[in-house]
Amino acid sequence: MDKKSFAWRHSRRYNDFPTYFKDKFKTRVQKVSVDAGFTCPNRDGSKGVGGCTYCNNKTFKPTYCNLETSIAEQLQQGINFFARKYKGMRFLAYFQAYTNTYAPLENLKLLYEEALQHPKIIGLVISTRPDCIDEKLLDYLERLSEEYYIMLELGVESHLDSTLESINRGHSFAESVWALEQTSKRGINNCAHLILGLPGEDREDWLNQASVISQLPVKNLKLHQLQIHKGTVLEDQFEKDKKTFHLFSAEEYIELVVDYLELLNPEIVVERFISQAPPEMLVAPKWGLKNFEFVAMVEKHLLERDTWQGRLFSHG
Repeated sequence: MDKKSFAWRHSRRYNDFPTYFKDKFKTRVQKVSVDAGFTCPNRDGSKGVGGCTYCNNKTFKPTYCNLETSIAEQLQQGINFFARKYKGMRFLAYFQAYTNTYAPLENLKLLYEEALQHPKIIGLVISTRPDCIDEKLLDYLERLSEEYYIMLELGVESHLDSTLESINRGHSFAESVWALEQTSKRGINNCAHLILGLPGEDREDWLNQASVISQLPVKNLKLHQLQIHKGTVLEDQFEKDKKTFHLFSAEEYIELVVDYLELLNPEIVVERFISQAPPEMLVAPKWGLKNFEFVAMVEKHLLERDTWQGRLFSHG
């Protein structure tokens, strides 16, 4: 298929995040994770205790993130790490650990604005839950987005309320829809985070999810395969009854991702397909693949099937 026929107007067979970002900023931009000491309403008793069944935040927190270190210092350490590779690089402060809107607005302003004071920071990526944002916060982020790149990364996880309940998520899919619609309405970038392979769901559910998400104002999408991490409720459940879990082989998951992409709105920018946990924290599945290796395998499969993101997309 001619590359000009793709909605994203380049030769890759899906609307990939690196190309989108390079085109948007005209320079290399890197997220730098910071830990601002947030907790989660699903841990402190506000919504629940124990957190989501799959969650162990240590699986994605860089070593330079340290609560004894200020936001500015964490950012500088992260920037120093990445800036060795590329000159002229710009950065986004990535508030990643736990729920990064779960505090009074005045507290959030201090944290966000401390990050934005760094001369190489051009915006914020804020990881949160769809039930932990409100009108006042959105109004504030809308004002910030007039000057900076602002992204709210929303843990949607599933489109099925029965699944959200079973993983102790503490919010409904309707709340995710509201958050996506409200951010989009205000011109705030959003990213929907979804897990494929959650217990109780099957292939039909995952492909239906692609169609459901495609009808919503989703800017970016992060997918990842279900992983069992050490120190989680899910690990206990897995050890007690492995038969209730279906853990993908890499080949099976690649096939699912390609089928999912075919149904996905071509305007949605795909940030990632898989999650990588530190090997010492991973129970299963153990593929031994780096992210770039998996992406290459997906692209190879798209080419072999002569298909692309949105080929079977329907506006509904």
